[in-house]
Amino acid sequence: MKSVLFGALTLAMAASPAAAQDAPIQADKIILVGDSTTAVGSGWGGAFCDRHVLSALACVNLGRQGRSTSTYRTEGSWDLALNEMATPGYRTVWVMIQFGHNDQPGKRSSTDLATQFPANLRAYVAEARARGARPVLLTPLTRRHFKDGQLQNTLVPWAEAVRAVAVETNTPLIDLNAASAELVQRLGASEAARLSPGAPPPDFDAALRAGNTPPTPPAATPPATAYGRHVDDFDYTHLGPEGAAVIASLVAQDLIAVAPDLAPRLVP
Repeated sequence: MKSVLFGALTLAMAASPAAAQDAPIQADKIILVGDSTTAVGSGWGGAFCDRHVLSALACVNLGRQGRSTSTYRTEGSWDLALNEMATPGYRTVWVMIQFGHNDQPGKRSSTDLATQFPANLRAYVAEARARGARPVLLTPLTRRHFKDGQLQNTLVPWAEAVRAVAVETNTPLIDLNAASAELVQRLGASEAARLSPGAPPPDFDAALRAGNTPPTPPAATPPATAYGRHVDDFDYTHLGPEGAAVIASLVAQDLIAVAPDLAPRLVP
């Protein structure tokens, strides 16, 4: 009698969990596309994938140091992103696109602000949608240059161009430039320096406390490669661990607002 009861109980216990476990997972994917301010080791993307996505949301960071909207494509990184979008098994694939820093004049990868930069963004949006993905545009993270206590946000024209493309293409927008500029201005030059990789030189302290950012010495930066690098030198553009955590939190909160379908799979 005991063996019969034990056998029936075992079958009952085995049937129910197995049926639940056999249900296919409904997973989504986020692909991060951008420059060093998105990349692992120098931007917010690593902290975002590490701290702000739940287990049913894959997060692939394809941010590359030194890339513009032009060179990201010509080197083949955009092809890798397109291939990621085509990987089967995901319910929805989201593509978060942030450029601007290396599109500025004086960069080896610069693009024309009035024509090439917005055209490149439009192409990214259209090609992502053609692969069945859902693009999200981000305005570029502010640099942290101050003069007499006021943030010198030199990326405003590029942020405005991204906003215009977002409206034109009906693409969700995370205005990271505005959010990060507000945060950095509120912190001030001295406190904002804590967001940087490395620590400011000791002789910068007086200027930072007065609301000014001294020029940083040229960093011993190797040529940009597809493999990237961790940024250890103090500067006013890239993010250290504390900065990455702070900015990733801003991105996550804004993504929940513009992509409510993703909200159950994100950690604010």
